[in-house]
Amino acid sequence: MSDKVIIFDTTLRDGEQSPGASMTKDEKVRIARQLERLKVDVIEAGFAASSEGDFQAISAVAAAIKDSIVCSLARANDKDITRAADALKFANAKRIHAFLATSPLHMAVKLRMSPEEVLEQSKRSIRFARNLADDIEFSAEDGYRSEMDFLCRVVEGVINEGATTINIPDTVGYATPELYGEFIKTLRTRVPNSDKAVWSVHCHNDLGMAVANSLAGVKIGGARQIECTVNGLGERAGNTALEEIVMALRTRKDYFDMVCGIDATQIVPASKLVSQITGFVVQPNKAVVGANAFAHTSGIHQDGILKNRETYEIMRAEDVGWSANKIVLGKLSGRNAFKQRLQELGIAIEAEADLNEAFVRFKSLADQKSEIFDEDIIAIMSNSATAEAAEHYHFLSLSQHSETGERPKSRVTFRVGDKEVSSEAEGNGPVDASLNAIEEVVKSGAEQLLYSVNAITSGTQSQGEVTVRLAKGGRIVNGVGTDPDIIAASAKAYLSALNKLHDPSQAKLNAQMTP
Repeated sequence: MSDKVIIFDTTLRDGEQSPGASMTKDEKVRIARQLERLKVDVIEAGFAASSEGDFQAISAVAAAIKDSIVCSLARANDKDITRAADALKFANAKRIHAFLATSPLHMAVKLRMSPEEVLEQSKRSIRFARNLADDIEFSAEDGYRSEMDFLCRVVEGVINEGATTINIPDTVGYATPELYGEFIKTLRTRVPNSDKAVWSVHCHNDLGMAVANSLAGVKIGGARQIECTVNGLGERAGNTALEEIVMALRTRKDYFDMVCGIDATQIVPASKLVSQITGFVVQPNKAVVGANAFAHTSGIHQDGILKNRETYEIMRAEDVGWSANKIVLGKLSGRNAFKQRLQELGIAIEAEADLNEAFVRFKSLADQKSEIFDEDIIAIMSNSATAEAAEHYHFLSLSQHSETGERPKSRVTFRVGDKEVSSEAEGNGPVDASLNAIEEVVKSGAEQLLYSVNAITSGTQSQGEVTVRLAKGGRIVNGVGTDPDIIAASAKAYLSALNKLHDPSQAKLNAQMTP
């Protein structure tokens, strides 16, 4: 059996199922390029049949990525599979990922299909998919809660039809490590043609055991593909965290005796990019990528680290992409230095006009704060001039007044389509007043689910990164805004969320709970 573990990243598909984490086409391409630099084996770019926006995003990722396999999810039917194949048409290497539920509960309540109907539909879908691609993955949704005898029949059938990867998801996060590992092992032992496919694990984190379950599926069960997301992003409690899987395999190679091809120095840049784009802030004590992951405050710990890092550190911060020297540029830095830093951060700019516009943004920020960090540059690049031109709502300026004992007031000027508008309002604070001023004009009627502020870097000069989550008509969207002025960042974030609500291509159809 191979000692190589395939890393299948589903940040752009399953991670995007987090309420408010939907991404634009350009944002998906940016993350996909970072995943390629991370040397992820398979990038699941989306669910092509769920919306036109997802179809276009998958097509864009497929055209942009050369070194990783690009994958699209599809329900186990001809229409979805054809849509997935069409979206992957320009991929250098492609995979179609078909799924169908196999647990008694899902078959009876959700699918309303008999076990025999599910078996035949599974085989028929893989047979059809093999006419469109050579690399076919089949997922038995809610596989861990499926009956063993029936699941063996389904898996044997789809392998006979040409499935090259078999995924057994713990869709609802019900598994425990030892039992899940033994479940995969039993399946592989009982299915006669199990050696004809790569076995995969896909675990959710509802009980906090997704990483442990995935590793058990590999170590005990013999699986050789792990499906995961950057930062563990995903619906409910999230998915298996890519960074934790990779560093567990590396750090405990003595136990797992397996390798993966990931470039671990790209882990932190990937984490920051996904966090910035989705608005899902990484908790400070998050393993590997949290701000405190390599911090030591205890005097005993600090003394030990100074004498020998291995006393309290089992991995080096720089090995996963943390930089000891974060200050990279200042107001006197030139255009070439800025361009070079963009390249080092993996941010590609093809058009000269876009580089010039980004440099203007950089110089403007450098006039406001003395030290520019990598995080600042990533934030600068989060909104290009092209993206702004396509926005229906665009922030222009803001003035506000607040004084102890008086109700704060704010005046916001922004663009609505081709028209410039201004509005004034009061609120409980300057942020509330600013958002009220915007709503006076827009009248969206959206419900605000979340308002969150995060300092991009340290110190009071830091840019503020604000996330606003809105809900309307069954849709939930995140808007992210950055600015040294928290109130301006808040207005930008609110307008960003409104843009997503306004854009019909942002609407997604999750026809079923997916693996």
